[in-house]
Amino acid sequence: MPEKYHIETKTALPRFYPVGKYTTVEFRENCAGSCRECVKKNCVYDIFKENYFHMSTMEEPEYLYTCNSCFRCVQECTKGIFSRALNPGYKELGDDYWTPDIINRTWYQAHTGNIPVSGSGYRGPFAGRGFDSMWTDMSEIVRPTRDGIHGREYINTCIELSRRPDCLAFNKDGSLAVETKPILEIPLPILFRQPVFGILSRSVLTSMLKAAESIGTMMFVDAVDIDNGIEKYEKTIIPVLDRKNYIDYAPLISRVRMAELSFGDDMEDAVSQIKKINSGICICAGLPLKAGIDYAEEVLKLSMSPHVDAVRVIADDNGREYGTESQRFIKDILRDIHLRLVKESARQRINILASGGIALAEHVNKSIICGADGVTIDLPLLIAMECRLCGRCRKGLSCPVKFEDIDDGYGRDRIVNLMAAWRNQMLEMLGAMGIREARRLRGEVGRSMWFEDLEKENFAPIFGERKVFFDAG
Repeated sequence: MPEKYHIETKTALPRFYPVGKYTTVEFRENCAGSCRECVKKNCVYDIFKENYFHMSTMEEPEYLYTCNSCFRCVQECTKGIFSRALNPGYKELGDDYWTPDIINRTWYQAHTGNIPVSGSGYRGPFAGRGFDSMWTDMSEIVRPTRDGIHGREYINTCIELSRRPDCLAFNKDGSLAVETKPILEIPLPILFRQPVFGILSRSVLTSMLKAAESIGTMMFVDAVDIDNGIEKYEKTIIPVLDRKNYIDYAPLISRVRMAELSFGDDMEDAVSQIKKINSGICICAGLPLKAGIDYAEEVLKLSMSPHVDAVRVIADDNGREYGTESQRFIKDILRDIHLRLVKESARQRINILASGGIALAEHVNKSIICGADGVTIDLPLLIAMECRLCGRCRKGLSCPVKFEDIDDGYGRDRIVNLMAAWRNQMLEMLGAMGIREARRLRGEVGRSMWFEDLEKENFAPIFGERKVFFDAG
């Protein structure tokens, strides 16, 4: 058995006060000061430990963004002078999709490398939009023989980005009678991509590349932004090329392991030329999810090309289609593409990467269940480095967390911590589903439940079908 893949983490404290959901309210003049064990010292999650000096200096605001909301401190204060208040600034973080809770939990994971917990349990809705209308089957979590996914049990999370042969044939002497291409394998079904907004200084981009290199994954970067400063990460970089200017980057193409070419009817000629420059390169087609395109049909055509190894289906930041009022969510589009390829016996010919709307670790596994081989992420990388998604940079205003001054070593550590926490959550889900390999999860809808199907089967016969369903967002 190969050595277990492991992501090493180390604490990366925030550079700026994170926006916490709660702040403390204390009537200090009534504090007896005689308690042998203050409720702050007895916090079961050690929330106050890192800010211990607050007890003597009482500086505001208090460092509470990691609070798990169990409210034990409020209940056990002997004088009843300690309580919590909701931070108004917390509600202003993000938007309807990238919610304050998602941003807060991402900060925590990037800080500690740990899976976030909630002391007061799950308080959200059990059905919502997008990925929230989908649940995973955890029936195997009660299996009594489990010896721990972080112990001796081995769960493989690697995926392949290169094309696999349709079948194998052998000569009489036992040698292969078919040509086999180099296998490009990464240990995690998560790739990075260059964000389309934000203060993308050299240190921010380098932080992402260093993190990708550390955990063994790869990153999509616009070819125009690849210069001598980051070319040393050529084994990690996937240059994003245009069909009109790809030939200008021939030296870069000759050195990288994979490249992406924008989708179009005339891309076959460009792909053939790229293969002449580097015969061993993997080619990914970038397919934006725009109105008027039959995505399943286009991916099926790409699977017939002998040179295209993967396709990246690109949704907007919220996982929806571009340029249409009835925006479908990426999970439904992935399902359509996967089923069409299965029907045509072409699923094994091409790899599918989902891009857009991947905000949580659970979204990775849910995307794979819908039919993807892996996902790409960008905004979680920015949030890991303390981005607040405030949008000030879009307006030409200063960044509240000074992204332009970030140290690339610090940025790398924060992203690596986040990926370690995400992978551990993926392992928990895979183990609970009884699956020992991420690749086996692909298209495995039997390990999931969909709100749309459950409502149709159980409530529609009684109450009638819903006329206005959850919108795609």
